[in-house]
Amino acid sequence: MIVVDAADQVMGRVASEVAKLVLNGETVNVVNAEKAVIVGRPEATIAEYKAKRARGDPYHGPFFPKTPERIFKRTVRGMLPHRTPRGKEAFKRLKVFISIPSELAGIEATKFAGTENKGEQKSMTLKKVSERI
Repeated sequence: MIVVDAADQVMGRVASEVAKLVLNGETVNVVNAEKAVIVGRPEATIAEYKAKRARGDPYHGPFFPKTPERIFKRTVRGMLPHRTPRGKEAFKRLKVFISIPSELAGIEATKFAGTENKGEQKSMTLKKVSERI
């Protein structure tokens, strides 16, 4: 079991690393998902996620999540072959949490090299995106 800390990390980069791990058979728990960062102009980011929420039919979908942990999990799902048996099994090995749950409190969380937010561009956290959509 691998615990990944997403705080102050670029969401897409962390999600791609997590997708690789679950496809290789690892069980991955992502903590602090609400502190993951989306890089880009905040107005454009909000508009993009609002468009994803408004797309489709409210009764038949596609349904796009509002909460930070579910947005992160949906991002990872987009990087998996989630319609194949291999992708479904891989997606079941992923758990995403808003903060650090009590059962994972004593375990050392890892951060991937090259995924940190350098602060050179405009960005916003997943929590702020969730609040605004």
